[in-house]
Amino acid sequence: MEFEAVIGLEVHAQMLTDSKIFCGCSTKFGNEPNENTCMVCLGLPGALPVLNKKVVEYAMKVAIATDCKVAPLSIFARKNYFYPDLPKGYQISQYELPIAEHGRISIDLDGKKKVIGITRIHMEEDAGKLIHEGVGEDTDCSYVDLNRACVPLIEIVSEPDIRTPKEAALYLKKLRQILVYLEICDGNMEEGSLRCDANVSVRPVGQEKFGTRAELKNMNSFKFIEKALEYEIKRQIHTINNGEEIVQETRLFDTSKGVTISMRSKEEAHDYRYFPDPDLVPLLIDDAWYNEVKATICELPDDKIQRFVTQYKIPEYDAEVLSSTKQLADYYEETVKHTDDTKMASNWIMGDILRELKNDNIEIDACPVSPKMLAEMIKLIKDGTISSKIAKTVFEEMYRSKKMPDAIVREKGLVQVTDSGAIENMIDDVIAANPNQYEQYKAGKDRLFGFFVGQVMKLSKGKANPKLVNELLKKKLT
Repeated sequence: MEFEAVIGLEVHAQMLTDSKIFCGCSTKFGNEPNENTCMVCLGLPGALPVLNKKVVEYAMKVAIATDCKVAPLSIFARKNYFYPDLPKGYQISQYELPIAEHGRISIDLDGKKKVIGITRIHMEEDAGKLIHEGVGEDTDCSYVDLNRACVPLIEIVSEPDIRTPKEAALYLKKLRQILVYLEICDGNMEEGSLRCDANVSVRPVGQEKFGTRAELKNMNSFKFIEKALEYEIKRQIHTINNGEEIVQETRLFDTSKGVTISMRSKEEAHDYRYFPDPDLVPLLIDDAWYNEVKATICELPDDKIQRFVTQYKIPEYDAEVLSSTKQLADYYEETVKHTDDTKMASNWIMGDILRELKNDNIEIDACPVSPKMLAEMIKLIKDGTISSKIAKTVFEEMYRSKKMPDAIVREKGLVQVTDSGAIENMIDDVIAANPNQYEQYKAGKDRLFGFFVGQVMKLSKGKANPKLVNELLKKKLT
């Protein structure tokens, strides 16, 4: 029997606000344990939460960017459960009336567009963090760090429209890109500011009814998400083929072994005994506030890609790479302000710039070659001052020294040789030094033409104009 997977993702994104969602404590990552806490986020008796307006606006931005309908009325609820890192004994979240519903995200799947629906977006507070000490399964002790308690989150819940681990990873990458573009989440999965849970089940192909699902918790990289889903899908199919039933449960992914492990039975909504939080009034969003927030949304990746293709006449692939981050797109646009060769600018950024940034493990904002420097170098190539080959040397020196390209060309004597007489003399010297190859070429071995071009370029130390070398060689060797 052939099976297909049914996958839905629940993504928690930490908001880039300076203070927490219901109090004024700092959200800064990496502070000493329990340093960023107060009466409110510790859940002490008598402490009352006050909603952070910026969190609401960030949630609205995500909703608008993903075509969700923003609710004019939403309500905060208490999600009741016990865990050592949850000081109040409940989490303030949203349940029946979330801030947004019914959106979508489009992904590129093997050259085709696929739309993944979004069920809802809601705001909530984060729990704290448990730190375990010890070796193996028997830990000596556990510590509770409540710095993360009450840190603002939005949860984006997808429809069960995802069918493969690859689609899941593409959806999450696209969602992360949108969040980072909007500058409301840094998307750092290692630090936990972007976390993903997956609900996955399998069913026979053609069957409409969903199978029993398992929830995979807290996967912190695109690679692990794909691997966890691949394993879980195979596990469920194997279980069914063995005549056993799938148990609805929560499972963890063991990255070292590449397997999912049962954690606990899966809770349902009634297990949490949701009810409206009596300390927080209903949230009202009118048209004026909605429009004010909407006006602040930047150009999003899909729109930027299409504009790059139309405005700068570059291939869609180039536009996708250049728009992968807002900062990289800005770098490109700043470069083409100073040069009309938009394609050459694209090639240098996608090739040499990104390669060096990857080697140095830095972002485009820290690139030692400014957009103006890159544009000036492109100008030197275009006007024939340097060849494309020499430009590689110029670029490497620019990257190391941060000097302008024209200064490097002068200092190193890299001006391109365009004197026909000088090039002809080099050609004569190369022919004289390689009589056997010359005779073979004259006898019809045309492939040797490239050999002579290479020898002339070598003799000129890469400075000879390649086009002129080709033209003069053809005349000499005819």
